[in-house]
Amino acid sequence: MTQVLQDLLSKRDWLLADGATGTNLFNMGLASGDAPELWNETEQNKIRALYAGAVDAGSDLFLTNTFGSNASRLRLHDAGHRAHELSRLGAELAREVADAAGRPVVVAGSVGPTGEIMQPVGTLSHANAVEMFHEQAEGLKAGGADVLWVETISAPEEYRAAAEAFALADMPWCGTMSFDTAGRTMMGVTSSAMVELVDSLPNPPVAFGANCGTGASDLLRTVLGFTATGTERAIIAKGNAGIPKYVDGHIHYDGTPDLMARYAVLARDAGARIIGGCCGTMPEHLKAMREALETEPKSSAPTLDLIVSEIGPFSSDNDGTGDQSGAPKRERRGRRRA
Repeated sequence: MTQVLQDLLSKRDWLLADGATGTNLFNMGLASGDAPELWNETEQNKIRALYAGAVDAGSDLFLTNTFGSNASRLRLHDAGHRAHELSRLGAELAREVADAAGRPVVVAGSVGPTGEIMQPVGTLSHANAVEMFHEQAEGLKAGGADVLWVETISAPEEYRAAAEAFALADMPWCGTMSFDTAGRTMMGVTSSAMVELVDSLPNPPVAFGANCGTGASDLLRTVLGFTATGTERAIIAKGNAGIPKYVDGHIHYDGTPDLMARYAVLARDAGARIIGGCCGTMPEHLKAMREALETEPKSSAPTLDLIVSEIGPFSSDNDGTGDQSGAPKRERRGRRRA
């Protein structure tokens, strides 16, 4: 079992993750509605360029182009039977790029949600979810991924199924959820509830955290919610590059490199150990983030007012726990706010 991520975390205060997959691929010509994972076979040079863009910008870790490479999602493109193969191909291309970097770079095998709703609300059983995640995990493992990385999860049941599948694959893993509904995931999970979920797993992740969601301000507030619990696990922050806007027929994210650089520093100061971007984050954003993390000294955890003044307003009045002041749980517990 590879230990490269664990080794880097033991030696470094922070690691820079990658940026957007979809945004970059759309800029390379991917059409809306097409499966990006099919490009692991048909457009391999573009996928290599996607990976290299992150590495060249300074990322210590990047995700494979396999977010939707599970049987359920691929069935929409008549490729459900190719989940293992397309996952393996995506990881193999990533392994090439990482091995040529000349420094330790972690290949994180991206695993997105199944796209189905799990029982008892929906029809997807736990066993079937584990089977799909396990198939994808084995493909990523065969392709040379260092760690598995489940992301943009909303339901705790799906997070647990992924964890079980990764144990079957005997692979270390990381996992993020998307807190895009007034400080909660779509299925109602709060930052503190995610910490409880992670702690309850028999094979907890190497690192956990939040990705995507709404704006970077909301994600920083969620990170403060994680650290307020006192967790000692490594925390991940992968926020979107600003707020999406529809401009000239396409989605544009308004986050500048300077804004993302400031977000990265605030994420580090809030307690995140693995810091990257999600939708809209391009190599130029990553370069600015890397430079800021290397040059700006560590400071105390940001206040909510500081986040708003430097990154922008929150999309909701509270962090999902019912506190209308918008303060994370540390405030309500009577702890001193840094």
